[in-house]
Amino acid sequence: MFLVKNNKSSFYQIVYFVDGKRTTHSTKKTNEQEAVQYLEEFSKGIPACRNKKSLANLSSVVSSISQKTCFKNTITLSEFKEEYLEYSKPAKSKKYLDSISYSFKYFIEYAGNLPLDQIDTRTVDKFINVTFTRTQRGAHLYYRTLKAALNKAVEWNYLSVNPFTKVKFPKLSKTFPVFISEDELLVILANSPYQHLKDIFTVAFYTGLRLGELVNMQWNWIDFLQNQITVKCSDDFQTKSKKERIVPMSEKVRSILSKRFNSALHNSDEVVFYSRKGKLLYQEAISKQFKKIVRKSNLSDKIHFHTLRHSFASLLVQKGVSLYVVKELLGHEDLATTQIYSHLQKQNLKDAVNLL
Repeated sequence: MFLVKNNKSSFYQIVYFVDGKRTTHSTKKTNEQEAVQYLEEFSKGIPACRNKKSLANLSSVVSSISQKTCFKNTITLSEFKEEYLEYSKPAKSKKYLDSISYSFKYFIEYAGNLPLDQIDTRTVDKFINVTFTRTQRGAHLYYRTLKAALNKAVEWNYLSVNPFTKVKFPKLSKTFPVFISEDELLVILANSPYQHLKDIFTVAFYTGLRLGELVNMQWNWIDFLQNQITVKCSDDFQTKSKKERIVPMSEKVRSILSKRFNSALHNSDEVVFYSRKGKLLYQEAISKQFKKIVRKSNLSDKIHFHTLRHSFASLLVQKGVSLYVVKELLGHEDLATTQIYSHLQKQNLKDAVNLL
């Protein structure tokens, strides 16, 4: 909760969130100290501020306001970042929230903690180009994340124009996704020290499930009668698309899950994969362990855990499965995303040329 003043009104506005929804309230005050006093009184009527943690936060905010650090004619990049993160929490994944934090962090390091209305196209253009020379993918992530954030700043009347919309992003070089063969998977499994890792790697390879989906998978996702996995959304976990999807189980996947199920009694809401029962696995730890095993196996350093998902899709396409079917299995929103595998439809390409 904080005060802002923009060119839409001569009065200071209180900005706060209720269940993740951004809300504003006019103080009807043009004087700074009067607005601060109004904020203190107003906060007492906000239910979200009645618990101890929120009251502590409020006390800190009011203290900051008193020191004239919490509001200006427009808020700064760091202030807007905090507001935007709070707004995004209910609807976005932890990974996306991290990308917001990183994007603002690096932009602020480059440009300084500017007020939003002082960010110009030249600064944005130089930031993107400097970052692009270091990391093309990183620059693209920062560009699209900050662009989306400042679009929201325009909606909230902090800006009249988003400077990122006036900057054309450099063309990315297109590369084919890296994938591994079933033989290479066997090498990785042979060098994996723990059974739960072997199981996760194998299921990832034969289902295309994302790492976050695998570590959050519960037994109530598994239907042995229908021979399928339903990737579910819940209060604790959301898929990337916020949609549920069904992935049929191959015999290899069914065998692994059956063994894990029969090894002990399970509650339906318990996770399938764990190193210690009742403890959720950390995605970052699994990813690092996979990378370590890949290096131990003397395989390409370009192989990452996400390569297993690419491998699932690539093998299907090479076996003649339609891109539309692969799209549904992977849970892609747009067919354009799935078309990165279209170069693997070798027989289709040969058949097309043979028509000449």
